[in-house]
Amino acid sequence: MAAAVKTTHPGACPHDCPDTCAMVFEVENGKLTGVTGNAGHPMTRGGLCVKLKDFEKRHYHPDRVLYPLRRTGPKGSGQFERITWNEALDEITARWQAIIAEYGAEAIIPYSYLGNQGLVHGLNGGDAFFNRLGATVCERTFCGEGSATAWLLTNGPTGGLDPESFVHAKYIVIWACNSVSTNLHHWHFVMDAKKKGAKVVVIDSYASRTAKQADWHIAPKPGTDGALAMAMIHTIIEEGLIDRDYVANHTVGYEELAQRAKTRTPEWAAEITGIAAEDIRTLAREYATTKPAAMRIGVALERHHGGGQTIRAVCCLPALTGAWRDVGGGIYQMPVWEHPYKFDQICRPDLIPKGTRVVNNLQIGRTLTGELPLDPPIKSMMCWNSNPVTQAPETDKIVQGLLREDLFLVSAEHFISDTAAYADIILPASMGAEMEDIILSWGHFYLTYNAKCVESPGEAVPNNEIFRRLAARMGFEEDQFKWSDAECLEHYIDWSSPACEGIDLAYLRKHGYARLKVGTPDTRAPHKEGNFPTPSGKCEFKSESAANGNFVAGPFRQMYADFQPGEPLDTLPDYVPSRETAATNPELAQKYPLNIISPKSHGFLNSCYANMAQKIRGQGEQFVLINAVDAEARGIRDGDKVRVFNGRGDFEGHAKITDDVNPGIVVATLGYWRQLNKGTVNVISSAEFVNMGHAPTFSDNLVQVEAVAR
Repeated sequence: MAAAVKTTHPGACPHDCPDTCAMVFEVENGKLTGVTGNAGHPMTRGGLCVKLKDFEKRHYHPDRVLYPLRRTGPKGSGQFERITWNEALDEITARWQAIIAEYGAEAIIPYSYLGNQGLVHGLNGGDAFFNRLGATVCERTFCGEGSATAWLLTNGPTGGLDPESFVHAKYIVIWACNSVSTNLHHWHFVMDAKKKGAKVVVIDSYASRTAKQADWHIAPKPGTDGALAMAMIHTIIEEGLIDRDYVANHTVGYEELAQRAKTRTPEWAAEITGIAAEDIRTLAREYATTKPAAMRIGVALERHHGGGQTIRAVCCLPALTGAWRDVGGGIYQMPVWEHPYKFDQICRPDLIPKGTRVVNNLQIGRTLTGELPLDPPIKSMMCWNSNPVTQAPETDKIVQGLLREDLFLVSAEHFISDTAAYADIILPASMGAEMEDIILSWGHFYLTYNAKCVESPGEAVPNNEIFRRLAARMGFEEDQFKWSDAECLEHYIDWSSPACEGIDLAYLRKHGYARLKVGTPDTRAPHKEGNFPTPSGKCEFKSESAANGNFVAGPFRQMYADFQPGEPLDTLPDYVPSRETAATNPELAQKYPLNIISPKSHGFLNSCYANMAQKIRGQGEQFVLINAVDAEARGIRDGDKVRVFNGRGDFEGHAKITDDVNPGIVVATLGYWRQLNKGTVNVISSAEFVNMGHAPTFSDNLVQVEAVAR
């Protein structure tokens, strides 16, 4: 018997997470046998989250799609037959060509998100193909896009505070981010700082795993964080706690901001947030007077109607207090703004025909059902790296749209997901260890390489190969559609950028990762002397760019510049109430009196892993956190099956009675599969947008809860 051949290879977690862990693939006789965190990587530190610890089991899961499939039964039935790649490609191209001939290419829409974060195989990997096709442009704004708009208006495209620099902070505010579940490797730096004496404050509307480890948990009512931020600004100004020199030299709009904040007192905010006025003052004073002071904001901060303005207000705080002066001071949003990715080359917006329309992915249900009238209507959709039937809002409408017999749905997938179950053609896609890529990071300053170290099982191929094959069938002759994955990587990063000094693809293949040349965690203070990449070169309390209207950052809309939202924006930050609360919509609150929050699950990565038995055991069956006051009023006992509902739909879960949520609030986490449950949480979510960046309002929904008959 031949001896086993064991090798190791550099890998990168492809999932939608700011950590982008550097991994080590373990291969034996051509099969992936294990995955560990790269011990040398300063962020990953050799550890992986619970989602990734048995990554190899997902590669070889018995339910994995291994061959092209054609639907044989009713849509949603999961009935498919195996076909060849040639048959699949023939059918797709013939159907698309017929649609284009009758309706035009805009009757076809791509649908993807960050199920894979690779530069080659990820979010934007199919953009060049669909832009060349002339399809409807899909604006993708599941998370972070409202935050991005607010950040760019205030600070410009800066990477901001280095997440590794938090170790130097003495006061840390984690705002609307459950780091322990969704940004675990940054939490190590927070804990290191805490051991050195830093105070850790977590602001979150419920007691998350992260909040429970904080020195101080502050729990504002959902959607009221903007009032808290404005009251902090008021207190800092009124009590003379601003850094006058920094404000004078490195900000614009201070006088206007101070005028607006005059009436935003802690007492005013206490009525809105439920946080005592004196606690608000204490928070503002401690934050302003403890140096260095660091903030980490999560995408949850945007998830209500006023979310964009909330983030603008929060982003003003470090400049107001001069926190940017210090290593370990400032605010951390998405360091991706300083990564040298060539999105124009990846997406090829130059190929988009003039006048091509834009449809937002959050409103795909309204689009497919005709609620948003389009001419021509959408007649085909291709979905990859995304599962809208669980992840997008108003999911009952999405299902209704996907049931249309005249809608031709193509899905590139690993499993017959909730969305793929409605497909006409399913294409088998490769997984992480089966393809070469560099994985985008939106949470740190490293390029992370992923080696292809095993062959895909069956006939699965990487996403980029799928688009190469489709491009060839459609007769596209551009060189980009013929590049190998390695050639794509050579073109998709600006290797001549100062940030890439000493780094090239060969270096990454050898070492697995490289830190960009943007200063070290022990020295980086990017705005010590201002130098903000805004039109004014300063932190803009009053935004000059707001005059141009609302916008979605380019990478989230295939780098298409036309047909931006464009509605007027307030030039100053402020508190903007949610749409669905007792105060703003009392009639609705009479029927549906509870605010619902739908954070990410600890054991799933969005909907990835939520079909795997061992992951479901770790995460637990679908549940609803509810306070004892609300449970007693509804005759609900701990463990009871409950129905959560509003006018958009309903889902069921098991009640967990807990003080982790305050009265008036319930929590149900995201990611559970509809096939395995009676509804999932996004069935009750509205597809209305946040006031900036077309972000989702997942935390701006009212519901009622009732016990299911025992």
